Amino acid sequence: MEDIKGKASGAASAPVQNQKVKTLMDEALKISFAKLPKVGDVIMGTVANKESATLYVDFGAMGMGIVFGREFREAGEVIKRMQLGEQISAKVVDLENDRGFIELSLKEAGYTLAWDDLIKKRDSGEIFEVEIREANKGGLMAEVNNVIAFMPVSQLATKHYPRVDGGDKGKILAELAKFVGEKFKVKILDVNQEEEKLIISEKEAQDDDLKKVLSAYTVGDIIEGEVSGIVNFGVFVKFAPPAVEGVHIGELEGLAHISELDWQLIENPADMFTVGEMVKAKIISLDGDKISLSIKALKKDPWDDAETRFKKGDAIKGAVAKINPFGAFIRLDGDIQGLCHISEFGSDEKMRKALETGKTYDFYVQSVSSKDHRMALGFGTPDPKKLVETEKKGEEEK
Repeated sequence: MEDIKGKASGAASAPVQNQKVKTLMDEALKISFAKLPKVGDVIMGTVANKESATLYVDFGAMGMGIVFGREFREAGEVIKRMQLGEQISAKVVDLENDRGFIELSLKEAGYTLAWDDLIKKRDSGEIFEVEIREANKGGLMAEVNNVIAFMPVSQLATKHYPRVDGGDKGKILAELAKFVGEKFKVKILDVNQEEEKLIISEKEAQDDDLKKVLSAYTVGDIIEGEVSGIVNFGVFVKFAPPAVEGVHIGELEGLAHISELDWQLIENPADMFTVGEMVKAKIISLDGDKISLSIKALKKDPWDDAETRFKKGDAIKGAVAKINPFGAFIRLDGDIQGLCHISEFGSDEKMRKALETGKTYDFYVQSVSSKDHRMALGFGTPDPKKLVETEKKGEEEK
């Protein structure tokens, strides 16, 4: 009786066990199919053999792959260096060709992996080094993962930015060409595989370290440095930054605009400064990686006592510093400059006949404001009538 029950029980459980086996097999097949590559995938395999202009790659349970024909010829030098048993990456071109193999491309695999790596570098903000291969009027060219990368002029660090008066493209190119062969630390700004566009930035690569260094400074700090460049709009000054743990950055550089060089009108910064000269300057602005400096801020403001030294109606002598369509700037004692308006002469032609740059003439003070750094001058000897007219005009403007 027990035997009969046991046999009956075993017979009843057999369908259940068969169903479990079938379920496991289905799941195994699903996993197996899920692991099968697709055309365009880059997969890893082992070099199995090289013969008859064909490379055989073993992918285990997935089967055997081959590189042959044009693909073999184009990757010939790489294949020569491969060793049996070496693991390599290859891109699937065909899951099963007419010979029953997975058809592969080494060249396309390298191309895909290169762009994948570039995207990772961009997303992670990785800083890496490149060698400048070429320069053009718009920027510099380098190579990353065998992909041509472009760095626009705007993405250069301040110290490498071309200082060219008037934006002459030929001169800019000459300055950029000096960097060919040099190595720059950069970050990737933009990656577009479809358009084969890769944009890199030296400026972005320095941002984090630069922020840490610049955080040690505040507006109003005094720095001492060396004049590193002179342009028509100002003077560049480079100076050593303070030591910051974990940060390795070269010298900092700031710009003292022409209006911040001296209290008097400056025509050409090169008349006052020379490259290599040591100067002191005051930090007047910190905007991103831009450091604005003032050299004149460390000099006594000659306008402080201008209203004491110069009174309305005073007869004075002054040298013509510059003639503009609206009048002439006149240099007086103590780095003070006044404006003799064109209305004193009647016309531009008459003004240029009456005055010559560099020569000294008689003038008189019509008005003076220390606060606004402004002085109006009359030409010749004081004219009481004009002084009254000037005073009335000043009252009306208020």
